Amino acid sequence: MEHNKQQTGYNFNSVDLLIYIWKKRAILIGVGLLAGIVSIVISLLITPMFQSTVIMFPTSNASVSRDLLSQVYSGNQNVHGFGEEEQAEQLLQILNSEPIRGRIIEKYNLREHYEIEAEAKYPMTELYAQYRSNINFRLTEFMSVEIAVMDKDPEYAANIANDISDLVDTVYNGMKKERALEAFRLVEREYTEAAMKLNVLRDSMDLLSKQVSDNLQSSGNQNNKLIKSLSESAALYLPMMSMLRSEAQLVSELSLKYKEARLEAEQNLSHKFVVEKAYPSEKKAYPKKSMIVIVSTLASLLFALIVLIIIDNIRARVAIQEEK
Repeated sequence: MEHNKQQTGYNFNSVDLLIYIWKKRAILIGVGLLAGIVSIVISLLITPMFQSTVIMFPTSNASVSRDLLSQVYSGNQNVHGFGEEEQAEQLLQILNSEPIRGRIIEKYNLREHYEIEAEAKYPMTELYAQYRSNINFRLTEFMSVEIAVMDKDPEYAANIANDISDLVDTVYNGMKKERALEAFRLVEREYTEAAMKLNVLRDSMDLLSKQVSDNLQSSGNQNNKLIKSLSESAALYLPMMSMLRSEAQLVSELSLKYKEARLEAEQNLSHKFVVEKAYPSEKKAYPKKSMIVIVSTLASLLFALIVLIIIDNIRARVAIQEEK
């Protein structure tokens, strides 16, 4: 009977657990006080970090050239509109790109700022890991993009966040301009060649017209000679007129494409709407001393309680074995 009591003594229900905790209150209070003191000391030793954020929305992908030439194009083009989720995702990709990361690391000398030794085994890997830890980008539930920068210096945090926001347009426009300039050169070449060909055809038409006029004047009343001259001129004039109309249509189309390509190559529009710029925070974002103390103390108490239960169970089993 005694054996059964001892065996089931630690099969706790909620009431038994409360009773057990009360019996062990002295030990648990001591553990809690010790954990609280240690966690306070640790939290004081942790370097405080300040956070600054920039909130921005992407712009639409509407073409500025098509918007400016909207009387020619059908459909609603609006370069001033907000972008959709796709544009927000593209904005995130730009923010995470190497050009932005490299410029920020170089401008703020982050390797030295993060106190990463040049002699370290993997200094760049450590630097990039620290960069990703302190600088984060995310898509909010409102389809805006948030830049959040943590740093021990609040001025650094705000400046880095604002510079990253400014670099978005520099990198985005650089990427687009490289492609737009290549497209502009191709269209310019085609347009120039077509315009030159059209001018040659017009000169040929003028020359033919002059020849017809001269023949009419020299032929006088000689009907046979006049008819022959007009027939020969008509045989050249009609095909040339058809070519002239076709080439004029091509030049007109290429002229529009040329204007569009030139506008695309020359533009430096912003690709985001900044809703909130970053400013130096007056209050640290990390560590939260109260949370550290509370979590550490509760975790220590729970661990101590589990250890006490295990020890008491072991003692009870040993006692049972000794009685046998």
